[in-house]
Amino acid sequence: MRTNFETIAYLSDGNPRQQKAYRLLTENHILEKLEPFAPLLVGTIPINIDIDTSDLDIICYWTDRQQFYTAVAENFKQEKGFSIRESSTPDYDVVVATFRIDDFELEIFGQNIPTRQQMGYRHMLIEHKLLTERGEAFRQEIIALKRQGYKTEPAFGKLLGLGTDPYAELLAFETT
Repeated sequence: MRTNFETIAYLSDGNPRQQKAYRLLTENHILEKLEPFAPLLVGTIPINIDIDTSDLDIICYWTDRQQFYTAVAENFKQEKGFSIRESSTPDYDVVVATFRIDDFELEIFGQNIPTRQQMGYRHMLIEHKLLTERGEAFRQEIIALKRQGYKTEPAFGKLLGLGTDPYAELLAFETT
């Protein structure tokens, strides 16, 4: 069965941590508050390779950076440890906010790239496909590497024998 990552409904039937994430996101109306920015939950929790320190990563798409910055600040500035920052590269601008609610750290990542085209979403779909194809032992190896301090893409890169840029090289596994 293929998981629909376009909504968070699949979390409600997931493992205990996924169910807890679902409750947190729905009870706090997190995605509803971000609705104008096409939010998607990405990262390790949706694909069941999270560790204790994993956060909830929500990517967003904006066309007006200041509007997004203001909306995020107004909706979440009261949350514990709230911070927000901006950065730019020649290709794109980024706004990132972090804060805590209950047992979860949340990161809201906004970019002027549609969410389904952002690397976070594309990588998650590729990683989910690889986890499905390669099975439980592979998943456990990824989790073990993450517990050793590896970030997700480098952990996949190590197990797949990729070169020095697993972030770019993982895209070779992308299918439409």
